[in-house]
Amino acid sequence: MLALNILDYSPIDEGTTAREALLQTTQLAQRAEALGYHRFWVAEHHQVFSVAGSSPEMLMMHLATSTKTIRIGSGGVMLPHYSPYKVAENFRMLEALHPNRIDLGIGRSRSFRIVNQALNESKGIKVSYEQQVQDLQKYFTDDKTSGHRFQELIATPITDTAPELWMLGTGGESAEIAAANGMAFAYAHFAKPSAAGVEAVNAYRQLFQPSKLLEEPKVMVAVFAIVADTAEHAEEIAKAFDLWLLFVESSTPPPYYPSIETVKKRGFSASEQEKVARNRKRMIVGDAAFVKAEIERIAALYQADEITIIPSIAEAENRMNEIELLAKAFDL
Repeated sequence: MLALNILDYSPIDEGTTAREALLQTTQLAQRAEALGYHRFWVAEHHQVFSVAGSSPEMLMMHLATSTKTIRIGSGGVMLPHYSPYKVAENFRMLEALHPNRIDLGIGRSRSFRIVNQALNESKGIKVSYEQQVQDLQKYFTDDKTSGHRFQELIATPITDTAPELWMLGTGGESAEIAAANGMAFAYAHFAKPSAAGVEAVNAYRQLFQPSKLLEEPKVMVAVFAIVADTAEHAEEIAKAFDLWLLFVESSTPPPYYPSIETVKKRGFSASEQEKVARNRKRMIVGDAAFVKAEIERIAALYQADEITIIPSIAEAENRMNEIELLAKAFDL
């Protein structure tokens, strides 16, 4: 059975605050748990003022405490910014308090240059991404036999269980690193919905090497989905999301998700329409039956074990309605 997950950005709706956005994320996680979703992940975004999700570990602790059974994870921690040792300690702390419920999704940073500078200016030595991934494996398995440069170092607290380790990616290189290190692989279809993605996932399965943390390859595919009671309403919501994507790509984005009313009043220029058309290839828009069929088609295309839905749309009511409609459509 296809597992369904949620990845939430904590959108700050027009006229609301970051605090309200985070409380709405909490409510969405609680509802996702009640509806039967498998995982609820939160993102790491810096210098994007329209979303409140900048520190996934902190938000995860709150969400794990605010729920009981659903897996809570990061989608993801941008590993090149941090010490793998400290990341391992953060997530072992989460795992100690909420055993068998914590996921660590890691990715590479594509942040603004100033963000990279601020998060890395004190570092004297740059460690490769591949080495950082191997470091996490060492710290999560308490390995002391591999000849690691910090061989005697153990990440605490010591736990009987370990977080699930996922590699997030949009191409072949990330797939190869995940396969070589025996990690689960999450492909960002919403970023690059192309045949290259299917090739990357196939390569991951072919190259997969079992590890202490994972014996068989596991694939998740993440999609932008916009669902409403009718196709017409979904299209209205999608236009607001179209505008948000344009805002994010602009030099002076506003600190909120534009509302449906705002986009109706504003409209799009001819050049913006071209960008909107390109971005629409990255999302599924429609009523629950249509979106369910498209999700199943994409899952079959990638032979995915899990699908993660990103309901990154305006208005908390719309986000809540979306996950309820999909839960009913999939009979969770």
